[in-house]
Amino acid sequence: MKIGKVIGTVVASSKVDSLTGVKLLLVQPLDEDGAPSGEPVVACDTQQSGPGETVFYIGGREASLPLPEPFNPSDATITGIIDRVTREVK
Repeated sequence: MKIGKVIGTVVASSKVDSLTGVKLLLVQPLDEDGAPSGEPVVACDTQQSGPGETVFYIGGREASLPLPEPFNPSDATITGIIDRVTREVK
C-alpha cells in the first residue's frame, strides 16, 4: 500500500463501461515524512474519500480487485482513509 493525499477530482465524459459509477480522484503520493513524492496519479475511489483527505491506495495489478468489476484497467485504487499516522523513531 501507498500513502497519498487527495488533491482533486477527475471528471471523464467517456470511459470504459467497467468504470461506470466509479469515482475518480487525483492523488498526490507522499513519502515517509508526509511530503509530496512523484507525480499525482488518478485513482478509483472505493471509500467515499474526497479532496484534502490522506488515504492509502494500492497500485498495479491488484488495483482492480476492490472494484465491482475486477477486470478493470485501473492503475490505482483508494482502499482506506487515514485518520492518523504515528511513527516511532529509534
